[in-house]
Amino acid sequence: MKIVISADGASLSAQASPMFGRCSAYVFVDTDSMESEGVENPAMNASGGAGIKAAQFVVERGAQAVVSGNIGPNAFGVLQAADVLVYTFGGGTVRQAVEAYKAGKLPASGGATAPAHVGMRQGRGMGMGRQAAAASPAPTTTDREEEIASLKETAGAMREQLAQVMERLDRLDKGE
Repeated sequence: MKIVISADGASLSAQASPMFGRCSAYVFVDTDSMESEGVENPAMNASGGAGIKAAQFVVERGAQAVVSGNIGPNAFGVLQAADVLVYTFGGGTVRQAVEAYKAGKLPASGGATAPAHVGMRQGRGMGMGRQAAAASPAPTTTDREEEIASLKETAGAMREQLAQVMERLDRLDKGE
């Protein structure tokens, strides 16, 4: 089975990342052979919609399951629509995450494990956290405009995702 682990590096010895959409890399692993491929996260520096873009990326690369510390609702929705299972991992190396997955020790996630846009507040997962975000100065006009643009982009992606889900439901209702 081909799984992907959000990571802070591109190898099996890299630390698994607690963030999905804004981690620095994904390590794709064939759980039968343990062959792996580390790939930089193309959505890491996205101004908005990183979770959706990241989820679409791992789906396009054939991941059948995702292992991550946390995953937001937008990314989870994309993965769920593509029948990609999501498992949570508390910390350790990518290899340890794969071993825990293979041993059946990882809990399957029934939904998002982080609120929307949490990666934005945490500086791409670099640990700034909510306190630093709360201590930052009031948003400027540029920040507001960027947030509006980001939200519009996310809303557009969610509309597209909803349309795909509705189409799939219609096909399932018709027995296709």
